[in-house]
Amino acid sequence: MIRSLLPFIAILPALVYSVLSLFCARRFFKNQGSGTRNREPGTATAKTDSSLVPGPRSPIPGVTILKPVKGMDAESFENFSSFCRQDYHGELQLLFAVASADDPVVPVIRQLIEAFPGHSISLAVNPAIHGPNYKVSNLINAYPKACHDIIIVCDSDIRVAPDWLSRVTAHFDDPQVGLVTSLYRTSRVHGIATAIEATGFTTEMIPNVMVALQLEGLSFALGASMAVRRQALAGIGGFQALADYLADDYQLGNKLHRAGWRIALDDCFVESMMKTEDLPAVLARQLRWARTMRVSRPGGYLASGITLPFPAVLLAVFTAGSASTAVAAVGLLYAVRMAISLHFSRCLVRDCLLPHWLWLIPLRDMLSFCSWLLSFLGNRVEWRGNRFRLRPGGKLEELV
Repeated sequence: MIRSLLPFIAILPALVYSVLSLFCARRFFKNQGSGTRNREPGTATAKTDSSLVPGPRSPIPGVTILKPVKGMDAESFENFSSFCRQDYHGELQLLFAVASADDPVVPVIRQLIEAFPGHSISLAVNPAIHGPNYKVSNLINAYPKACHDIIIVCDSDIRVAPDWLSRVTAHFDDPQVGLVTSLYRTSRVHGIATAIEATGFTTEMIPNVMVALQLEGLSFALGASMAVRRQALAGIGGFQALADYLADDYQLGNKLHRAGWRIALDDCFVESMMKTEDLPAVLARQLRWARTMRVSRPGGYLASGITLPFPAVLLAVFTAGSASTAVAAVGLLYAVRMAISLHFSRCLVRDCLLPHWLWLIPLRDMLSFCSWLLSFLGNRVEWRGNRFRLRPGGKLEELV
């Protein structure tokens, strides 16, 4: 009897974690749907009973969107244009930061300035290096030109909906909020390689964020979109405090969290626009992310191995007394996992990837486990053509 139960015991942690992630996600989206995120910026939050009468409006904050750029991404002009088409009634500055005037993205930015003459769009070109994280160096160089008290850092491959900015800035009506970060997804892929990465957002990254948020609150930020108060940023030493780290998004959120600021997560998804890539490029990036998280959160990252589906599959197979028992245990795990993943994709994330790419999930799970294992076997990463060694705590050392 015990031998026959071993495969089902083996899959239990991964099974429970999948169900827990769904519970946490549904709770988050339900709370967001009934909370403050759908109100107009500056309106008071409805609380209980007698406090349902709206309070005085807060001023709509001015916003500077800082975009560090290097090279071309998929549909760069349309990505940039989405930030100029915001339904936002406050002042908005769009500030691009680039290290070289010869960068191929510069003509696209010039085209954007011509296409939107009524917008405050500017380009800061400065090659100064302040640390091994060149993206942060771009931010440091451009920051003196930022005009407003809400600073938003967005990756260059991100596209946003017209209501994104109004929804993000609404969180700052709470004076304890120092940073607002946004979930991200990819709704359009170019073959199996990019589908492997995109389905990872839906089946791994977002569920993990949901569990972390509900169990302990956010102590980190997601780099696709990070909105921060100027006062909070100054309190941790500005962007200079991030220049030596690879995971600048994690460090920004974590430093603000430890400084006593609250980190809010908005459910207005931003879109990560993928370009065509081959499988080795995707896997190399996955390994870089894995090693980054290992050095940033060593304890939590090590423990996360318990919840990974693929080692549970291996344990179920090795402990099964018969092939039929192994198939039953693995079949149960993936019946639940695929059903939950499908719910995430269709009802919560709404990325339209599943069920078309549902068959990729077992392969994605295997590759994730391989990345998790390999992350412990080295400290070297490659990022935008440069090679680095990761130091304890997530600091970078460039290799020449």
